[in-house]
Amino acid sequence: MKFNVTSKRGGAPSFLSIQQLLLLGFVALATPVAASIGDRLPEFQECIRVCERENCGPDAEHQTPIPLHRRLLLWSCPSECDYTCQHLTTSSRLSQSPPPFPHPVVQYHGKWPFIRFLGMQEPLSVLFSLGNFWAHYQGLYTKILPNIPPSYPLRKWYILLSYVGMASWFFSAVFHTRDFPVTEQLDYFAAGANVLYGLYYTVVRIFRLDKKDTPRRESLLRLWTALCILMYVAHVTYLKMWAWDYTYNMAANVAVGAVQNLLWSWYSWTRYREQKKGWAAWPGIVVAWVLVAMSLELLDFPPLWGSVDAHSLWHAGTIVPTIIWYNFLVKDAQDDMARSERLKS
Repeated sequence: MKFNVTSKRGGAPSFLSIQQLLLLGFVALATPVAASIGDRLPEFQECIRVCERENCGPDAEHQTPIPLHRRLLLWSCPSECDYTCQHLTTSSRLSQSPPPFPHPVVQYHGKWPFIRFLGMQEPLSVLFSLGNFWAHYQGLYTKILPNIPPSYPLRKWYILLSYVGMASWFFSAVFHTRDFPVTEQLDYFAAGANVLYGLYYTVVRIFRLDKKDTPRRESLLRLWTALCILMYVAHVTYLKMWAWDYTYNMAANVAVGAVQNLLWSWYSWTRYREQKKGWAAWPGIVVAWVLVAMSLELLDFPPLWGSVDAHSLWHAGTIVPTIIWYNFLVKDAQDDMARSERLKS
């Protein structure tokens, strides 16, 4: 969900310029990083050589034992040297150039030098990813299952929404715990599935493709399902088999998310104008909230206290909107069922 702005002339919301600007901003910033400034610093490279020579070789004199919890997270002697040298180099650069003109903190391997905790590379991003996981878990077991009866046709789509969301945030937590090619791929593929499924069930709900009352509607549902599956398979195949393209991945996710948010904002606007019920405006509130949180990604800065960066704040900013969203799905379902009963009577 991204944003909701009402046109000054009244009528339908106006979003395209904001969505396009955000898309351009994200694509501009999402350039692949083969090597960061920190990787090329002579003092960093020298630190790595000395550390590995003295600690990692078979004849090393000062091998420092790696604690069990870090070994379980696959920290090795070379990776310990890399982590240690990042912080030694950063501290040295800052001490050699005190304020008001210090050397800037730089990235290593495309990441800021975070202070790990219990072996986790980015502990706050892990924590907030688990917070989002909990929001989906809580939404499923305290909102969807107890309050939407099995007879409601959209219930199964909402249940799958919860499972896809939990999987996405679980793999996000794994990736931020330890950054390996496999954890990165799982994180990206799960996030892509989460975004695309968001668009999938949005179209099903807004255009009521779940109502199998006509052959045409059933055909549209099958066609839409097949199209989304093909898009996801093509997305994964391109990234895995053709090119691991960060710019493409970011552009694809933002574009799909933008369409989803436009649809929900339009739906929210029209339902609120018809019914004048406060809950009908919740999708617009969620869109605006998440847009503000998402904009933090454009304000990338070195982690405060070695922990708080823009990415972790973006993850923190999506927890509450997820809780609100499940409340909206329940209210929307209950209102839909009540209207159906009125029509029957």
